[in-house]
Amino acid sequence: MKVTQERLPASQIGLEIEITPEITKQTYEQVIKNLASTANIPGFRKGKVPRPILLQRLGTTRIKVAALEELIQDGIEQAVKQEAIPAIGQPQLRSSFEDLIKNYEPGKPLTISAAVDVEPEVNLVQYTDLLFQAEEVKYDPERVDSSLDKERQELATLIPVEGRPAQIGDIAVVDFKGSFARVEGEEETAELEPIPGAEATDFQVELQEDKFIPGFITGIVGMNPEETKEIAAQFPDPYANEDLAGKAATFTVTLKELKEKELPELNDDLAQEISDFETLEELRASLVEQYQKEADDKTETNKQEALLTELLKHVEVDLPATLIEQEVDAMLTQTAIRLSQQGLDVKKLFTQDIIVQLRERSRTEAIERIKRSLSLREIGKRESIEVTPEEIASRVTELLEQYSEEQEVDEDKLRSIVQNELLTEKIIDWLLEHSSVELVPEGSLSPTEETEAAELDADADAPQTEEESSDSTEVTEG
Repeated sequence: MKVTQERLPASQIGLEIEITPEITKQTYEQVIKNLASTANIPGFRKGKVPRPILLQRLGTTRIKVAALEELIQDGIEQAVKQEAIPAIGQPQLRSSFEDLIKNYEPGKPLTISAAVDVEPEVNLVQYTDLLFQAEEVKYDPERVDSSLDKERQELATLIPVEGRPAQIGDIAVVDFKGSFARVEGEEETAELEPIPGAEATDFQVELQEDKFIPGFITGIVGMNPEETKEIAAQFPDPYANEDLAGKAATFTVTLKELKEKELPELNDDLAQEISDFETLEELRASLVEQYQKEADDKTETNKQEALLTELLKHVEVDLPATLIEQEVDAMLTQTAIRLSQQGLDVKKLFTQDIIVQLRERSRTEAIERIKRSLSLREIGKRESIEVTPEEIASRVTELLEQYSEEQEVDEDKLRSIVQNELLTEKIIDWLLEHSSVELVPEGSLSPTEETEAAELDADADAPQTEEESSDSTEVTEG
């Protein structure tokens, strides 16, 4: 079989395959033989239909089509194998099938044009001495006080209030009924239209402005128990219920009871109740360490994301459609798994129209993820960066300890994921050591730069093989 290759865009190899006269004749005759043994033609037993009758009844076009389908499939498979082409995905026929039918004559050579996707070549224009900025997240000491105050608020005791009106911070027990506000020109005597669902009895609400729609809390402040009042409020726009968004409302509110919070003292007893620490000082020290680590980890993540964003500016790679579609498939599968784990009915959510939209919206991110993965893998090869079996075993053991005895773990899959993660960490660490990063204050980079980095999934950074990319999120069974 004569095969001519040519390089095509999008990491494809074009193939011109010349099928010999012997094969075109042999395949045609075999198709006729097969059809003769299965065709139901009145007046003849199966396998006993004369050739002229068979050709007349079935038509030469139908026989050519059947023979061509075999010639195309077998011809492309043999060509790929003969030329030792590392194809990915399914080959594509470039010739017009209609033209092939016209040109196909059994016993004469037949030329077929096809294309196959192959792994793309990654051109790393530059991957050392990269210069970039990353936001530095600094530890905020106020987080400790805020955290402790939140714990105190949750443990607060509610004490009845007497002798004063409602004020911000109180807990109010109210009955209320909401109606749409009277529009301009509407008669004062006209009955207001009730708002569906905007009615409650013995409703407990904390008097903080963000606890209800604008105007409602403000209207309660200053009321006394047993007092009834009409309060003007307005639904925000946008609002969860689109029918109410931006609408003005009037609420008839009766304040039935008023309470205030009595917070527990900030002392060792509180520390023991809300943590495993004996003293408040130990709890504070632990929170400081935790929040400091969170800030450092976030800064490190920002550095890694900024590095990878900068790296891709210096990478040239022509991605084949097969890889992009495989990555889109993997992304949608991961999304479906997450939604299913949240108890949602994926089959109802993922309608055919929604899937088409999701695939289209996912393409840009899929391309970014593949470029990252291929670039890191190429750098790992060039710099001979590897992970040792001991490092993999240690991480696997650490992760297995986090699973319960009831969970069945696919250790081979887990080991593969761990290997990719560790390799990614080593490659990124190597790149950071050979680059220069300028730390800038948090929030100082443009939203566009920040969003571009944040939207890329860190799970996709691992230099995965095409088989691993589609199943790297699930390591448990049952």
